[in-house]
Amino acid sequence: QVQLVESGGGLVQAGGSLRLSCAASGRTFSRSTMGWFRQGPGKEREFVAALSWSDGTTHYLDSVKGRFIIFGDNPKNTVYLQMTSLKPEDTAVYYCAARNDPIIRSMRQAYDYWGQGTQVTVSS
Repeated sequence: QVQLVESGGGLVQAGGSLRLSCAASGRTFSRSTMGWFRQGPGKEREFVAALSWSDGTTHYLDSVKGRFIIFGDNPKNTVYLQMTSLKPEDTAVYYCAARNDPIIRSMRQAYDYWGQGTQVTVSS
């Protein structure tokens, strides 16, 4: 059974940093895509970033480019989202997701497994 467990959320002031972690278990993820999504208050869940394990390709939401970095530790089956220069509009529940395909997609429907989410709150 595949499990994705996020950690690292919290409360931070605008301009601060946080690192989210997602530990994956239950299968081999070498040909998977790992993604981060977020859902702010009253908003739809949106794509934030993704990493293809097979070749290290990454893709980002335009509004987080240059501020967020997604990277992984393959032996540990863990993917991270390093978030810097955080803004109040980054406040959301952040979800880790996995897709059984090395091709990156930004649609939530393309992902097969989801974590429970971790809250990130950025105060102004």
